[in-house]
Amino acid sequence: MSIEIGLLTLESILLIATVVLLVYSIKEGRQRAKLILEVTKATKVLTRQEYFLAILDAMLNAETEITGCITGRPPSGDDRNMVRDIIETIEMVTKKGVRVRYLMPKFTDRLHLGYLYTKAGAEVVYSSCLMVHNLRFMIIDDRIVVIGIPENIGEKEATKKGYSIPSEGLAMVLKDYLATCEKQITFSEYLREVMSQTGASPEHIAREYRIDEEELKRIAAS
Repeated sequence: MSIEIGLLTLESILLIATVVLLVYSIKEGRQRAKLILEVTKATKVLTRQEYFLAILDAMLNAETEITGCITGRPPSGDDRNMVRDIIETIEMVTKKGVRVRYLMPKFTDRLHLGYLYTKAGAEVVYSSCLMVHNLRFMIIDDRIVVIGIPENIGEKEATKKGYSIPSEGLAMVLKDYLATCEKQITFSEYLREVMSQTGASPEHIAREYRIDEEELKRIAAS
């Protein structure tokens, strides 16, 4: 009889311990869920479509300055519509006095988008520094950062998702890093450099990179 009582007592103790652990586990789970929710609020994971929409929304809400580090690849497929929307937004915000500045890698095929953005009112510069090949981001009014991430490693890989991060500290760090990117040249300077290095005629360059020929001749002559 004493053995049965002992086993029953042990079983009761184990049951109580299990209940206590279960309560603590539930409490920990709730705290973890709360933490994840807070992090999600601060850092929102975006799909490719949401990433571009977040950029457009942030640009429209800009009050003073927009700074971007982008791949500048020629748009194709559905991206043409998105680039068109961005160009229209650049035109809209620059008319309000917002400064828009983009940094792109020094690849000749990036002249097309550089031309479109410059024509819309943005300041476009090119560089061959390491950062411009590895990071894709937009800084809005030094307080919001939208970072794009490719699905695979590689400068030519398309941006598949992104993060919208309200952080003045991160904006400051990225902007300072952007300023250290060496040998930045303007769109006009890079265009003249390409023409000088290749020896191509303005007509050929205009046709190759879909740039208005008269505009190109004006830039080449300046």
